[in-house]
Amino acid sequence: MSKSLKALLVATTLILGASDAFAASDPQDVVDSSWLTIGHLRKDPEFGVAKDLLSRARGVMIIPNLFKGGFIFGGEGGDAVLLVRDAQNNWSSPAFYTLTAASFGLQIGAETAEVVLFLMNQGAVNSFMADEVKLGAQAGLALVTLGSTAEAATTTNLGADIYVWSSSSGLYAGLTLDGSYVKPRDSFNAEYYGHAELPADILVKREVSNPRAAQLQQALTPAP
Repeated sequence: MSKSLKALLVATTLILGASDAFAASDPQDVVDSSWLTIGHLRKDPEFGVAKDLLSRARGVMIIPNLFKGGFIFGGEGGDAVLLVRDAQNNWSSPAFYTLTAASFGLQIGAETAEVVLFLMNQGAVNSFMADEVKLGAQAGLALVTLGSTAEAATTTNLGADIYVWSSSSGLYAGLTLDGSYVKPRDSFNAEYYGHAELPADILVKREVSNPRAAQLQQALTPAP
């Protein structure tokens, strides 16, 4: 067997394995993994000004396992939760979403990343109340990706609607979510709260709650 064929088989195995793990998740798994992601974010040596962003954000979307993989044709996706802060600095219960994107090019392999989106204004939050939102300037949402130059990026892009933090490297270096689609995961919202709920009912009207999300809500609140 040639080395190239072996590499293809290994990559395919990785992709299928990661896809199976992603598909097997349930709502509480996503919430618990999101809590871990916030802990990793706070400990990241490149966290920098993201600490200030977290304290000012109107909402936070957490994608604890963003999967990317493919051979020639590729794609990325993952389950996500969105929490929104009210005027009293209390965080809502989580609403569940999925993020998907497709790509084409010379690529092979698979990788997962932890990603956090800081929604800095009410307009950004409102955009996620729709059935589906496309991220990026074409959708009227200015995104800035944080990294080793996070401070400079924040200083020069004070009007950004959304800032993106990612723990990953390698294939995800220079991560951009422009063109990605985000939509509510209705089945998870129904399962977690016992009946169908729209994102606005969870995030804005706050008609439902689940005590098993308290740990995540507390993690987003800075210590006094």
